[in-house]
Amino acid sequence: MRRFFALILLGSLLLGCVSRDTNQPEPTKVPRSVLTITPLNDVQVIPRAERPNFLFIITDDLDLELGTIDYMPHLKELLIDRGLTLQKFFISQPLCCPSRATFLRSQFTHNHGVYRNDPPNGGFEEFYSLQRESSTLATWLQAAGYRTVLLGKYFNGYPFSEDRSYVPVGWNEWYSAARGNPTAGFRYTLNENGKLIDYEETGKGESKYMTDVLGRKAGNFIKRASADEVPFFVYLSTYAPHVPVKPATRHENLFPDLKAPRTESFNEADVSDKPGGIRFDPPLSDEEIVQLDEEYRARVQAMQAVDEMIAQLMDVLKETGQLENTYIIFTSDNGYHLGQHRLRSGKASPYEEDIHVPFIIRGPGIESGGRLQGYLTGNVDFAPTIAELAGVIPPDYVDGRSMVPLLGGDKPPFSDWRSAYLLEFYGYNQPDEDPNAPPPVAEYLGLRTTDQLYVEYSDGFVELYDMKTDPFQMTNIAGTADKALLKHLSDWLHELAKCSGSQCRQLEQEPAR
Repeated sequence: MRRFFALILLGSLLLGCVSRDTNQPEPTKVPRSVLTITPLNDVQVIPRAERPNFLFIITDDLDLELGTIDYMPHLKELLIDRGLTLQKFFISQPLCCPSRATFLRSQFTHNHGVYRNDPPNGGFEEFYSLQRESSTLATWLQAAGYRTVLLGKYFNGYPFSEDRSYVPVGWNEWYSAARGNPTAGFRYTLNENGKLIDYEETGKGESKYMTDVLGRKAGNFIKRASADEVPFFVYLSTYAPHVPVKPATRHENLFPDLKAPRTESFNEADVSDKPGGIRFDPPLSDEEIVQLDEEYRARVQAMQAVDEMIAQLMDVLKETGQLENTYIIFTSDNGYHLGQHRLRSGKASPYEEDIHVPFIIRGPGIESGGRLQGYLTGNVDFAPTIAELAGVIPPDYVDGRSMVPLLGGDKPPFSDWRSAYLLEFYGYNQPDEDPNAPPPVAEYLGLRTTDQLYVEYSDGFVELYDMKTDPFQMTNIAGTADKALLKHLSDWLHELAKCSGSQCRQLEQEPAR
């Protein structure tokens, strides 16, 4: 897999829009050896006689634009056909760790400070050392009496090598991989509430296949919380379909002729209007295309166990009498591309394949089979939405907005919702990077509006696409666009790129031209 930005960062001239906001105080990092994190008392709980439950299923690197979920019949029958699909749900930074921090805290990357997947300036250690764990959706819900559990992936780099039994605050129960390669499905060790349990089976019997194990534990948690009559929040984070993709043995021979979708941008013939990291890529070779087909097939196969897990958990909710009082949400931490614009396999680009993900919600008051169109939503909105449904007023630091007004019948006018969604990307860590390096400068920043994609790169390159006429981002019109429009979008982006809290929600409304 080629890194999309390998050539962009070298020798670049930095634009004003990609500089950090020097007026915001730097967060205080505390050495791990002396840091004890306790939940902050930073939310207001609204008194209620009853509170709904939440089953949140977040997959790892699941595409929307390439149609993998089209091969998940249980997802379609139980969630899509009986819930609401948000047609324009985006990920602000399409990279695992920054995105997950945004889901949990409702902050854009430039505010939560987890810029990358690995240290310095990224990964689990950064989230921990910045004390972000002291205030997350989990701690907010605990304040309202919820029993919380995390199952599966937390952050890249978790846990500490010297403390593999660490359990973050905010979680009543915890089941996350502490050793091994959990994305490979077998031969891993789980941290189960501070106790390390080995799962050494290699695949023949399948009883220890990661997705199946997580599903069983989630079902058991729901049964116990239901018996105790406490509201619950399940954060179920599958490792599928992340590479190395390992389907369950029972699924590895399915779809033998399936190939990666040949979208309009697949192996794009002319990339001369694309940024440098793509512009100099040769076309995909026949061998590379075969590899992409194999990866796509494996991804679809791996999601079959996730699809079965959804059906099993829905049965548990029925059996426990909790189905009618539970919101079930399905999404991904970012999207994925396979051959689009000559990019091999991966994520982190500002293109639709990487930033546009599925988001389906079923639950009390949600219309069956609905499609929410036109409203721009994203991962920064997730935590305040769950908070409102649970009867919690979140902290003032949140950048996102509750999507609750969009879930019912009477929706706000488009003019009262956001007009653009902020995109950020701060690159990958380099092997020789100084561990004391300052926060990185963005490799790109962008705006996804209802009908445009505007991106500025750190070397000065600009992209603009008309999403109505060019949904596959084939023709960059920045070179021929009206200069006043480009300045308008650039000024707007500069302001949003340094926003915080309620200011973000105000700046998302398009300024007058």
